[in-house]
Amino acid sequence: MNQGYLEKKKAIVEAIDALRPIVEDIAVSLYQNPELGLEEFYAVSKLTHILEEHGFCVRREIAGLPTSFSAQTGNKTPRIAFMAEYDALPEIGHGCGHNLIAASAIAAAIGVKECLPPEEVDVTWLVLGTPAEETIGGKVVMTEAGVFSNIDAAFIAHPGQTYSLGGTSWASHPIEITFHGKSAHAGGNPEAGINALDACVLAYIGIRNIKNHLRDGVRLAGIITHGGDAPNIVPEKATCRFTVRAKDSHYLEEIVLPRVKQCALGAAQSVGANVEFRHYEPLFRETLEHPVLASIVADNFGYLGQELPKPEPEDGGGVTDVGNVTWETPCIQISFATTDARGHSREMANDTVTPRAIEATLTAAKVMALSAFDLLYFPGRLEEAQNYLRARHEKN
Repeated sequence: MNQGYLEKKKAIVEAIDALRPIVEDIAVSLYQNPELGLEEFYAVSKLTHILEEHGFCVRREIAGLPTSFSAQTGNKTPRIAFMAEYDALPEIGHGCGHNLIAASAIAAAIGVKECLPPEEVDVTWLVLGTPAEETIGGKVVMTEAGVFSNIDAAFIAHPGQTYSLGGTSWASHPIEITFHGKSAHAGGNPEAGINALDACVLAYIGIRNIKNHLRDGVRLAGIITHGGDAPNIVPEKATCRFTVRAKDSHYLEEIVLPRVKQCALGAAQSVGANVEFRHYEPLFRETLEHPVLASIVADNFGYLGQELPKPEPEDGGGVTDVGNVTWETPCIQISFATTDARGHSREMANDTVTPRAIEATLTAAKVMALSAFDLLYFPGRLEEAQNYLRARHEKN
């Protein structure tokens, strides 16, 4: 291997090791100041201040989201982005480790900027601040607004129990179904009313049974969120919500959701009610795996001496807004081992500020930075990744 190439990789590792105080500062300060989606003003101020101190030009409120940002250095191609998340969970705080996602993205970007400065190398380094992953899916909104249309490749790292290449996720498009009937005295003259709850219950049972007529790899789970106001009043309004998931977004949109709506319409007609539908979350697409990026990332885990466990059989059902990005540009979400605790727990939140977590976050930043360098050093690999994405679009 070319000596200059190896020396540059070593320099990137050393540069990121030197950023340990920044990584720890981000992890601890966001842990101590958790903020929900679209309320992450402290986090954005903290992260953008660090980036500006290191020579990045920051734009805020990208795609109309008040807590999004884009930090850029350089103005040539390729344009390579590291994605940061920083929203927390209600009551739990950073039980999904988004404080570490932010820290790893910042460290990776500063590391490559210091070792491969845009004034010396044809490149643009970016950090994209993507808010509200846990709620509206900020990356979905940003993708639809064209934020990723001129990005040549993107990286993100998610903490958890193991190191891995990330893998896939499912498509999701949750739906709210509201039935409208007519109120009446349930004891005196129930026949004068139209029972919206009856329609809702029929729909709930029917939708739960639809799965028997669909492919494997579909999830239909729901709750009734409103069933009336008093037992002696015929309910004039009833509402249920369903999480609707599938391995393939086309199958989800073209087959599963129409079947769900058909079932609800039939239930409404059976009691004489009306029905309306509303998607209370956007379409989260399934994550497209990019073999070129996976190969590069695996090599860099190996370069750092980090062994990857054998992939376990896919259990499925998970959803992330990174999926939408993977259909827009070559993108990979790696995983790094920070804890033995389950996700979305207070135990995991507490583990994000341990020495183990900080060390793992530095490893994740190094893997992303080294992989970005490989795309720069071997432009044919980047072209191969982009051609793969074009071929997948043609196939779909």
